[in-house]
Amino acid sequence: MPTTKQFAKFAVVGFASLAVDYALLLVLVEWMHIDLLFSTTVSFIASVIVNYALSMRFVFEHKEDMSRKREFTIFAILSAIGLGLNDLYMFVGVAVFNIGYQFMKLVSTFLVTWYNYFSRRRFLDGSRA
Repeated sequence: MPTTKQFAKFAVVGFASLAVDYALLLVLVEWMHIDLLFSTTVSFIASVIVNYALSMRFVFEHKEDMSRKREFTIFAILSAIGLGLNDLYMFVGVAVFNIGYQFMKLVSTFLVTWYNYFSRRRFLDGSRA
């Protein structure tokens, strides 16, 4: 069962990551006129790097029986799945349902956040009993 304190920390880290993701997405699409799905992928990867650094420092405890290299590899794999979900939601929302990409990014982030929290808690959190 997730703790309220841990989830609150996860939410703060998530908002910081969202700020990076959303701001970079807007810069790439609006100012640099780069393809939406490519921009979505680039901004998501940048936010994953920020999220990893903050999550492993403030949210989850390092598993003593896991090397940092393995920890990052697992984080990267889980994030790649999250990226796939993010891009799928963005494509379906924007291309199929004609939802504005700015709003769809918020919807996608909300949906992927739940996957991220529970998958990372399951595979990366050394404090779990």
